[in-house]
Amino acid sequence: MRFLNVLLGLAAVGSAVAAPAVDDTPTPTIKRASKFQWVGTNQAGAEFGNKEFPGTLGKHYTWPDLIGKGFNTFRIAFMMERLVPNKLNGPLDPAYSKSLQDIVQYVTSKGAYAVLDPHNFGRYYEKVITDVEGFGAWWSTVAKLFATNEKVIWDTNNEYHDVPSDLVLRLNQAAIDAIRKAGATSQYIWVEGNAWTGAWTWTTTSGNTNLINLKDPSDKIIYEMHQYLDTDGSGTNANCVSSTIGVERIREATNWLKQNKKKGVIGEVAGGANAQCITALQGMLKYMQDNSDVWTGWVWWAGGPWWADYMFSIEPPSGTAYTKVLPSLLPYI
Repeated sequence: MRFLNVLLGLAAVGSAVAAPAVDDTPTPTIKRASKFQWVGTNQAGAEFGNKEFPGTLGKHYTWPDLIGKGFNTFRIAFMMERLVPNKLNGPLDPAYSKSLQDIVQYVTSKGAYAVLDPHNFGRYYEKVITDVEGFGAWWSTVAKLFATNEKVIWDTNNEYHDVPSDLVLRLNQAAIDAIRKAGATSQYIWVEGNAWTGAWTWTTTSGNTNLINLKDPSDKIIYEMHQYLDTDGSGTNANCVSSTIGVERIREATNWLKQNKKKGVIGEVAGGANAQCITALQGMLKYMQDNSDVWTGWVWWAGGPWWADYMFSIEPPSGTAYTKVLPSLLPYI
């Protein structure tokens, strides 16, 4: 069982949690059965304008609205450079960190999980992060903000790519160590892999099998993988390869998790608003339910107020995926 806030768990199609502000009003909770620990959406906006630093709120980036349709997890994307500008071991930017704290407080006060997602692809000011110690220092600064919030989940970095696999291992370990040393000892940490952290290449060309060597004294590592269903797995096309491609692309990753007695989460997934994609998504999520001993949940890409007519938008009330895909996925929430 998981406990869902009425605001998040019972919202009808077309409703929204509109403001990223703190709301201390008590609200009742309900029980809802689910095989998944986490189901939700990526909330994009604060990482937009990633060529403009520090950027101007409302022009280059925005903080997302929050939606509810039984979701209990919101992966909140932001930029490392805006939160800790100029150097990895520098101080927090007061305005940006305050906005992040407000939206995290808003989400978690409603009983939902806030996944902190530095959406940087293993880069800082567009350069590959090779300063492992500095990366740890950045995470130490950030972890102290939320160390006592049990509903916060740490995502080490979004979609490392085109870097040595050993570096990905060392950066992930530095993040884990820094988070735990900052006093955040009870929360989950989602670790991402190389090659855009794709599930379909996890055991083959990505080199991500070395992440089995990660150590966490709290034993709360979750392996975060992303999976899109278009031809190249990039999530840039609304068409899916076949009606069975979802299951096919996560099968080997599932076996890897089982063989190594680990748990995973699909941190980004999406498909177009068409019959073939919907069938493929349903098959994938049903397969994950059937293997919920290793799959802890899934997070749709994406929500947020600036998506307009984006093909995967799950932003209410009129987002393409919100109106045309989500109704078919409700059995898997």
